[in-house]
Amino acid sequence: MYKAFFHLTRNPFDLTPDPTCFVPTKRHNEALAALYYGIRRHKGFVVLTGEVGTGKTLLLRCLLRLLKESKDVAYAYLFNGRLTPTEFLQYILSDFGLDTAGKNKSDLLFDLGKFLISRGSKKMTTVLIVDEAHHLSADILEEVRLLSNLETEDDKLLQIVLVGQPELDEKLDSVALRQLKQRIAVRTHLGSLDADEARRYIQQRLQIAGVDSNLNPLFSDQTIAAVFRHSRGLPRLINTICDNALVTAYARQLPSVTPDVIADVAKEFRLDVAPSLASEKKMIHEDADIRQAINLLTDLFTSQGRRSLTTDPDLTTAVSIETSKHEPYI
Repeated sequence: MYKAFFHLTRNPFDLTPDPTCFVPTKRHNEALAALYYGIRRHKGFVVLTGEVGTGKTLLLRCLLRLLKESKDVAYAYLFNGRLTPTEFLQYILSDFGLDTAGKNKSDLLFDLGKFLISRGSKKMTTVLIVDEAHHLSADILEEVRLLSNLETEDDKLLQIVLVGQPELDEKLDSVALRQLKQRIAVRTHLGSLDADEARRYIQQRLQIAGVDSNLNPLFSDQTIAAVFRHSRGLPRLINTICDNALVTAYARQLPSVTPDVIADVAKEFRLDVAPSLASEKKMIHEDADIRQAINLLTDLFTSQGRRSLTTDPDLTTAVSIETSKHEPYI
């Protein structure tokens, strides 16, 4: 809609994770190098985490493109972690091109083992990549741990890459998954962009879209600063703000995007509302409800005379603990 108006050849801020639009910031380069190194060196277990909108899926698409260029690499790419252990194995084998019809879990594991041993004997690399891995249940993560045991005396037969939000780190740091955590050979984190990286990100995205460098800048330094402030350096939010800003500027027939346009877009998407404040208010209301329930419970036992709080140490302790938890909000 606005491409012709701004003399662009493509949408510069498309939300689709397209590797051709990949802007290699330092932290994205480091994360991509860590993933590729872990796979090609047969480290066995690699983990990438990052907040929502930091570009994890786009990074994975770039990794898959690199792997496709290598003739000795086969990979299975799983993006739905809400599966049963058997469905998990069926999906993996199907992605590797193996038949799964009418086979139980033992058959699936046997076939996968034969497949990996055959490829390993030829010095070929086999990879399992799990996106949105923070959704994986404890049962699936245990299956992943068992798959990491598929190895020879000197090599890992299956390279496993888990990619997810910080909740994945919390799961892997739990006591129940300590065996899985100890198998992680490479662990990297993808953070948001700083102000300078955000500026270069926007400028390079525009260059990829064919912006005319001889014209006045489509996004001035002040406009980019406003984008960074509202996006907090998250690439997905940068794309959302900039794309809608171009639509708004086109609708107003402006030759460039101004800071006022960014402010209007941020307001429409409620990016000017601090999440922490809203969360705090919600917590206050929730804690007030809990305290009210505790008071009602106390009154109930006292008024009916069924059970005295002063003579029941267990109930007294329970109420005092709940009260102390929420004391700051009283």
